[in-house]
Order: sequence, then C-alpha cells, then structure tokens
Amino acid sequence: MDARAAARLLKGVRAAALAGDRPPAAPRPEIAESWRRMLAVGVHPDRDARSRMLSAAETEERRHVSPLREILPVLREGLLPALDEALHIMVVADADGRLLWREGHSSILRKADRLGFAVGADWDEAVVGTNGVGTALVARRPVQVFSAEHFVSSHHDWTCAGAPLRDPRDGRLLGVVDVSGPLATMHPATLAWVSSVARLAERELRLRHLESLERLRTVAAPLLARLPGQALAVDPNGWTAAVTGLAPAERIPLPKTFGPGRVWVPRLGECVVEPLPGGWLLRVDQGGRGTATVTRIVLDLSRAGCWSATVYGPSGSWSQELSPRHAELLFLLAESPRGRSAAELAGELFGDPTRTVTVRAELSRVRRHLAGVLTHRPYRFAHDVEVELIRPEDPAALLPHSTAPAVVRARLGRTGPGMIP
Repeated sequence: MDARAAARLLKGVRAAALAGDRPPAAPRPEIAESWRRMLAVGVHPDRDARSRMLSAAETEERRHVSPLREILPVLREGLLPALDEALHIMVVADADGRLLWREGHSSILRKADRLGFAVGADWDEAVVGTNGVGTALVARRPVQVFSAEHFVSSHHDWTCAGAPLRDPRDGRLLGVVDVSGPLATMHPATLAWVSSVARLAERELRLRHLESLERLRTVAAPLLARLPGQALAVDPNGWTAAVTGLAPAERIPLPKTFGPGRVWVPRLGECVVEPLPGGWLLRVDQGGRGTATVTRIVLDLSRAGCWSATVYGPSGSWSQELSPRHAELLFLLAESPRGRSAAELAGELFGDPTRTVTVRAELSRVRRHLAGVLTHRPYRFAHDVEVELIRPEDPAALLPHSTAPAVVRARLGRTGPGMIP
C-alpha cells in the first residue's frame, strides 16, 4: 500500500479505537496491546508530554556504566553505512528508555529535536506513547511503528523500528536500538534489518564474555591446583571458569547479596568466597571452619609503567596489572585510609571536585577486579585489609605520567588533606 494511503487508513483505525467504534481495519496485535496500555495509564492521544531531560553529566554517567557502550561499534557498522543519513536517525536507548546515543544528518537531527527525540530524553512508552523505543522495551521484542500507529498524534509524521538488546551473560534487558525517520522513509524490511544488527551486537557481548571467562580461568587455575577439596571460579554472574573436585556446571546461581566471606550458595551449600580479578573463588566449606578474608594487598608503584596490585588471601595470591588512571586512584586510596568521596578524589585527580562522573566510572571498573577489597561510601580499602604501598626509591619517579595535584604534591614530599605524610 502507498505510504500516505496507509497513513490515512491508520488514522481512521486509531480514531475508531479511541472512540470505541468499529475500526475500518484491525490494528496489528502489538499495536493494539500498546494502545490499551496507553488508555489504561492515561497518556493523552493529542498532547505531546515530555519528562525531564537528563543533564549532560547524568547522560555521561549512564553511558560509562552501560554495557551498550561496548557494542556501539557493531551497531554503527551494521546500520550507518546503509542508512540514508539525510532521512534516518539511529538512536540507542537504555532499559529506562533514555536516549544515550544518536546519529544522523544535521537536518534530520533538527527535525528529531522538535519531536523531543534528543540525547537525554525519556522515550518510555508511558511517557510519550507507542513508539519504537518504549514499546520494544515493554514487548521485549522488535517493533515497527508506522505513522498513526503512534498513540500520540504529534508523532504521526514519523516511522520507527526498534529492537531490544539483551545481555547474554544474565539475560538482562540493556536497552533498544532504533532507526527512525519521516513517514516516507518507511520500508517493510527495516525491522528485520535492525533486528539482525541487534543480534550481531548481542553476539559481540557473548564473545567478550567468553574472553573474560578465559582471563578468569588463567588466574584461577593455579589457585585451584593447590587447593584440596571442592572449589570453583565463577564470574560475577555465576558462569563457571574453572573447577576442581566437582562435576563441571556451566553456571551457578548466585544469591542477590553476594560477597566475600561465608555464603550459602544454591547447589553447593555453605561456601567460602574470595575475590578474584573479574570474579570469585568459591570453596565448598565441608568442615564449617573456613574463612575467606583477604588479608593483604600490595600496591607496587616502584617501576614506571609496570604498576600492579597483588591480593593475598587464604587460597593464595593473584596480581592485577594497573592502568595509569587506576594506579593513581589506588595510590590516593592507599594514602587515605579513612576513605575519600567521589568529589574529594576528583579534586585530587583533576583539581576539579565536580568531575565525579569520571571518578565513579573508573572506580566501578577497578572494583570489578578488586571486589571485596575496595568499598564505597566513602571509597576506601576494606578495614580488615592490610595495605602495603611500594614507592619508587626516587620520589620524583612516582607515577611520572600523572598531573594529578595530589600525586604532584607527593613527588615533592608534601601532603594534602587526609593523606599520610
């Protein structure tokens, strides 16, 4: 059917549905379900409602912590080359329906701005009505919305196709990738195309997961080889990387509240849990006397470019190489045993206490490898962990790349607030 003729028909279908009359044609099932939800929650069919936009800092923080950031290259490579940038816009939204990334030609972006289709906007179905982002999140399946299938009339000049993105590690809904454009850009194959690219992106996450399990296995295998009894290494979602004394299981369900110490784990019973870089070591505690306290961490900053953190626990030790930024952060925490807030660390790193988004994002990455060793609120090493800091013999050689005010003061032998002289 001609696109404009289809739009006229759908407007008649929508008008009949709103009036409770017999429609000239039945709406598609997923659209009919969405319209019923909109009527139930009271979305106005002719009034464009918008919620508060995220600030630039809030948007950036969501981007930093979202796994969607890892698959942006796949989405771009799969969609942008075939996209008519003057007619289409590609958006990626998180599981709350917040638009985090948007790409397209400046002319189409300006049209999208007038519609409120901008980075930081909320396109949850209950806010803006039936649409390719919010409805795909609710339906948990790919959805194409054409013209008057949008519940709110101000969106009738647009068409959109959105596909949900799930994390294969835990099945969690991460968000939606959507391709939208003016009415004339509608094509029946768009939805299949967007859905295929979404599946490719999920496959990329799966490959990254397998790589992370292999890294965890490399660390865990020497520890398991020295342990008597039953033990296994799992990632934060319970996927098994290595095992000894037990029949291999692909995945172990972990309790919601999970961390170092004695923990009851389904299928295994009472376990002693220790942190590993990128996961956990679980020792089945058959005798009921085990402990799992990390006793010591050695932060070695003595060699430029070769910084490391070595963690010692009941099952042995393991080391983690540190990036320049992570070496700076751990140095500041080692010098501040009482702990530091994100604002205090931002001031010590950048001379700007407002740059908390970057600090929180980096510490989130550090804690993935040092789970149970670092705590937050405030950020600090756990109170029962002995921290040893190895500095270079020449104070001027301490983290020579760093321009952080606190590190510069330490090179000169000076101390700042909360730092140990």
